[in-house]
Amino acid sequence: MAEGVHIFSPATVANVGPGFDILGFAINRPGDEILVEKTEGDDHIIVDRSGVGLPLDPERNVATVAIDSMLGHLGSRQKFQLTFLKKIAPGSGIGSSAASSAGAVYGSNVLLGNPYTREELVPFAMKGEETASGSAHADNVAPALLGGFVLVRSYDPLDIISIPGPEHIYCSVVYPEISIATEDSRKILKTTVSLEKAITQCGNVAGLVTGLITGNFRLISDSMHDVIAEPIRSFLIPEYDEVKKAALEAGALGCSISGSGPSIFALSKDEDTAHRAGTEMGKVFATAEIGSSVFISPVNKQGIRLLTKES
Repeated sequence: MAEGVHIFSPATVANVGPGFDILGFAINRPGDEILVEKTEGDDHIIVDRSGVGLPLDPERNVATVAIDSMLGHLGSRQKFQLTFLKKIAPGSGIGSSAASSAGAVYGSNVLLGNPYTREELVPFAMKGEETASGSAHADNVAPALLGGFVLVRSYDPLDIISIPGPEHIYCSVVYPEISIATEDSRKILKTTVSLEKAITQCGNVAGLVTGLITGNFRLISDSMHDVIAEPIRSFLIPEYDEVKKAALEAGALGCSISGSGPSIFALSKDEDTAHRAGTEMGKVFATAEIGSSVFISPVNKQGIRLLTKES
């Protein structure tokens, strides 16, 4: 049995349009690269070669918290060394904690002989998310593990559905050089909404899911509207309205906040439009003298992948 695996765990976009906490998808880049190895010691070991500055305490790092959740369920005392070679920046809004949590449980599961399926790993990875944000949401970890678009139909009991999105749909993600903590971003959300907004949001979620399944780009575009979280959270992101306007004028189907921000994503029906939208979105931040990174990617249908296996 292998003693070490080198895995890639992708970035993810969650809270897709109206799908707060229930809809997410994976992209090709950026992502975490983690070397997961068995160790004979009494504690997990975390090595940070990413330059990001990760917590090295196993009780505070989301990756080892997720692993311990899995090991407790399995009844195993095995320990692991996790070496982070590349790391999504924390607070970026593209699933930094999810990439670590999902990647860690995936890699350790492989080294233990795959006692769990990818779907069965989701609840363990969610424990890492709970450590990071105070909420055990699945709309980042599920697409990281399963790939593609994922709908979290229910949290109690957990019911996760993979959605067969259009064959050719692209994402532009622009990450401005500011950071927003997920926990802080969740605190500003209202706990109650009006019946009118609830009805509008439900209609948009249903329309978006239907549009993804049927490949109806008009329906996807018409449904990419969040009337609950976006109006509150957008104030945390400088130039948000202008960035969104630039994406839509460039031909994007829709544009919204990725996760809790500050990253902003746009969906497009082809690669050329996605590049054009990403360029125009980045220009808005540049004009405002805010540095940003732009990532263009098709929807990643594979999710976490094994790079190498070592005996």
